[in-house]
Order: sequence, then structure tokens, then C-alpha cells
Amino acid sequence: MSSSRRPSSSLMMTSTIPGSARRGSERRVNDRRGSGLSSTEGLSRRGSIDPSRLVPMDRTTHVGGTDNFNVVFVGAGNIMFGSDEGPWNHSFRFEHKLGLRLKVVALIDPAIERATAVLQKKCDSFVVSAYQDTRVFKTLEDFVKNMTPKERPRAVLVGSPPMFRGTLQPGRDIEMQIMKYFPGAAMFIEKPIATGPKNEIEEAFKVAKHITESKAICSVGYMLRYLKAVQLMKQIIEENQLTVMATIARYACAYEAIAKPDWWDKSKSAGPIVEQGTHFCDLSRYFGGEVDISTVTAHSLEWDENAGHLSKMAIDESKIAPENRIPRVTAATWKYDSGAVGSFTHVATLQGHNYSCELEVHADGYSLKLVNPYVQPVLYVRKPGDDHEQMYTFPDDDPFFSEVSNWIDIIEDIEEEPEAAQILSSYEDACKTYELTWAIREASERSRANKLAASKAAAETRV
Repeated sequence: MSSSRRPSSSLMMTSTIPGSARRGSERRVNDRRGSGLSSTEGLSRRGSIDPSRLVPMDRTTHVGGTDNFNVVFVGAGNIMFGSDEGPWNHSFRFEHKLGLRLKVVALIDPAIERATAVLQKKCDSFVVSAYQDTRVFKTLEDFVKNMTPKERPRAVLVGSPPMFRGTLQPGRDIEMQIMKYFPGAAMFIEKPIATGPKNEIEEAFKVAKHITESKAICSVGYMLRYLKAVQLMKQIIEENQLTVMATIARYACAYEAIAKPDWWDKSKSAGPIVEQGTHFCDLSRYFGGEVDISTVTAHSLEWDENAGHLSKMAIDESKIAPENRIPRVTAATWKYDSGAVGSFTHVATLQGHNYSCELEVHADGYSLKLVNPYVQPVLYVRKPGDDHEQMYTFPDDDPFFSEVSNWIDIIEDIEEEPEAAQILSSYEDACKTYELTWAIREASERSRANKLAASKAAAETRV
């Protein structure tokens, strides 16, 4: 930690919820719901939330009302029900936001035993009212065939693996199925939206078009956009009418703790940039705006290069085909449409369990540096007229709850004030992040291929 950083008191941003909610107009709902919203909204407040409105779960009350709020959960894995590996647990946030109104009418997962087991744990707990009538099905179609009118969902939460969504192909088209069977139902889709081959990106944009045209309320789970620290960064940029000049992102993962073989296999996970680095590519776009994809360049350190050896891998990489093994380092740069420059470096170098992640946003006279956003976010701000950095901390922030809470407020059409709930990542916007991650992977592989071809040509010349 540099001695030049001057810490301030922790930024305890709290707010009280107004006693009476107003029904929002159709115009305001369209503004807030994220339909077609992109990261190029300029100084518009539509693409951000007042950070004081991002209130922790223990300072909120359940959404009012007596009617049931029917939800279908697609996926019975960690993102939906939690694990020791991270803070994700969507069911927990839903339970707190909706209280006794929450009724999970169906849990969709082909692994029936796993789904039944997690469901039993819920039924053995104090949230039994939300799950006592939940039925387990292998597919969404199976649920539709057996659904009663009373079970029709108001919202569908999709936390299945990304290789099974984001396309128009049967079995990998969950979004299209939801719109077909439950027109008007809201959707929450986990990120990345897909992990298929690059030639399927166009299909993802077609799915986005269908969602926009259906007017469905849809949010994608880029939860880091909902961090108080990120929204304070947005607030500083907007209130000072700054133009972002550069974004610099770094993501260092603790590879020793990654014991899932599929993560190490590009043919299954699409690689660390697409599957893991997506959060920081998304944050980069959130601040920098649209990327000129034609300008993306990248280089990688591969598994078979001298500097690419890893000594504490939790899996046996020899079981993965050489061409599918992931890079150890990927470094990319690009130009934004605005003229600004972006860069992202992803490294699989750390051991232990803790990751090390940072994002810098630079503008004339300003430096905004976000550190450790996944666990205990800290924001360092340097402003004109002061060479020192001011430090802000954000105790008890929960972006997972904030993204769910804002999405439900939009569904409920609750508008407390003009700066109320916003959906910060639409499906179309998430497609653009997906496109950027694939462009980085492709650029790094192209760079490697060119290097190998040059080396081969040089060797043949020497012979």
C-alpha cells in the first residue's frame, strides 16, 4: 500500500426506504428495466444508481403485498443455493426480498437427486413456506406439461451452466423456451450468457432481439455493476461531467483452488477470459463505453511455454487435449468508440484461495481505482488539486442482493423516487461483453499461431 494514500473514514452509505411507494409510469418502467440499455448512455442517470440506495439486506423490509410471487428456478447448483467457495446464493436473497410471498413452484435440473437434496434442506428450515410445494423436473418442458394455472411463474431465474443457454438451438435455448411458455414473465439470466463456440455469438444477439421485442423484464447477473463502489465511481464521473480516457483491468485468480476440470478445458468452459474474466471485461465496458472490436489485440502465455509451468494444479491436465488447455496469462488492449483505450490482463498465477483484482478508470485530473471488488471493495480516488488518494470502504455491501432487489422492484413496478431501481445489465448489453471476451480469446490465439508459424519458418530457413 503506497504511503501517499490518505485514508478517509469509511463511507457508510445508508438510506431509508420511503414509507409509500408510487406506481411507476410505463415510460419510467421502460427507462428502468434495462430493455436495450447499453453502456453508452453518456451522462444519463439511467445507466446508474445512487449508491446510497444500495441498501444491505438487514436494512430492508420485505416487498409488501399478500399475493404469491411465483418463481421457477432453473439450475440446482452453487449459484442458486450457495457453497463454501463463494458468496453466491440467489435463493437466499430471494427469500429475504420477498419473504412469505416467495413461492418456488418448480426447480428445473436434470440432476434430480441433487435438486431433491437441496430442496429438502430448504424444507427443513424456516423458509419452508417458499419450498413446501416445489416440484422438481428435468426440463422446463416437463414442468409446462404438468403445470397448473395456479403455478404459472411471474419470474424465472436461470442459473444453469452457460453452455446450455444463449442460443436458438433446442436444448440450449432456455430463454426462448421461457418466452414461448410464459410470455410476459420476467427473466434473470446468469453470466456469461453462453460459453459456446465463437460462431454462435450471432445467435446470442438474436436471442437479445427476441427479448427486447417481447418487452420482457430481463436482467443479467453482472453483479459487480451493483457494487456501491462502482456506483460511486459512476457518480463521480457523471457529476463532474468527465470523459473516460482509459480503463485498466487486472484479474489474478488463485488457480490452486480451482478443482473443476471443465474450467481448465477450453472446449467446455470457453477459457478463462470468456468464463471468468467476463466480469472485468463487462466493468471495463460499463465505464469505457462500446468497444471497437476490430481494434482488439492480445497475447497469451501458454501451458507449453517455458514460463507457463504451474506447480500446484488441483487437476490432472494431461487428461485434457493439448489444444484445449487454457493459457496462464492473457493480456489484451483495445480502443473504445469514444477514442479511449482499454486494457485487461488475466493471470492464473496465484496459489492459496484469495484472488487479486483491480480496475482503474482514468479521466482528466481523476484516477478511480477499485481494489478487491469480490470480497472487501476499496476505492481510491485522486482528484485535481490533490496528489493524494482518498480511500473509501464499503462494509456489508452485497451486490448479489442489490441486483436481485432492483430486478424485483422493476417487476413489482415500484417507483419510490425518480432515481429508484434500475436494471444495469440488459441481455443485449451482456451480448456485447460476451463478444468482447471472445474477441480477446481469438486475438490471443491468432497471435500465438502467428508466432508458431514464424518460428517454424525461421527453423526451415536455417535448415
